[in-house]
Amino acid sequence: MEPVKTLIVEDDFRVADIHEKFLEKIPEVKVIGKALNAEQALELLQENSVDLILLDIYMPDQLGTDLLSTIRHQFPDVDIVMITAATDKAFLEKAMHHGVQNYLIKPVTMERFINIINEYIEKKELIQSRDEIDQEFVDRLFGKSYKDKQINDTKFPKGIDELTLSKVLDVLSSSDEGLSAEQVGKRMGASRTTARRYLEYLISANYCRAEVEYGIVGRPERKYYKNLI
Repeated sequence: MEPVKTLIVEDDFRVADIHEKFLEKIPEVKVIGKALNAEQALELLQENSVDLILLDIYMPDQLGTDLLSTIRHQFPDVDIVMITAATDKAFLEKAMHHGVQNYLIKPVTMERFINIINEYIEKKELIQSRDEIDQEFVDRLFGKSYKDKQINDTKFPKGIDELTLSKVLDVLSSSDEGLSAEQVGKRMGASRTTARRYLEYLISANYCRAEVEYGIVGRPERKYYKNLI
C-alpha cells in the first residue's frame, strides 16, 4: 500500500506540529503539508495529491465545516478526519452529512490519535483488498455486525465479560487468517489463557470455529476463525 498522503489543517502551529509528530509514529503515513487556514488548505490540495485531511473547525478565514462542501466538490476522493475543540452538536451533524471518517475533540491523546488513524488505514487497506463485497465485508467496515450485537443480549457465564468478548471478536474480524490463542491475546493485550477462554466460549456460542493446523516442525496448533454471518 502506498503511503497515506496527509494534509494537516490547523490554525495553531503548535498543535499542527504535535499532530505531525504523532503521524511520524505511523509508518504508513506521509505528511505532505500543514495549512494554518482554509485558503492555504485549498492551495495545498490543488498542488498535491492528498488522501487524508486532518481538519480543524475554528480557523481565521473560514470554519472547517463550511470548507467541507468545497472540498467535497473539488476533491471528492479525499477523506477527512475532523480534529477540533468545538463541542456544538451542529458541527458534528454537518461533518457527518459530509461523510467525515471520524471526529476528534481536543485535547486528543497521542494514543487515541494514533488508534483513529490506524483504524482509518486498516479500513482503507480492507477496501483495496477486494473487488467484490458481501455483507460480512461491509459489517467489518462499519463496525459490529448484527450477529455481534446479539451478544449484547446474552447472559454470560462467570469469567466472561462483554467488553473483553467484543475485543476478541474485533481481533478475529480484522484477520483473514486463523489466529492462535497466543496471537489473539497479544493483539488485545491479554494473556494466552484469557484469550483461549473467550475463544472457546465463542465456539460454544457458534460465533467462531477452531481448526488444527500443523506448523513447519509438525507441531499441531489450534487456530480460530470467526464464523461468517
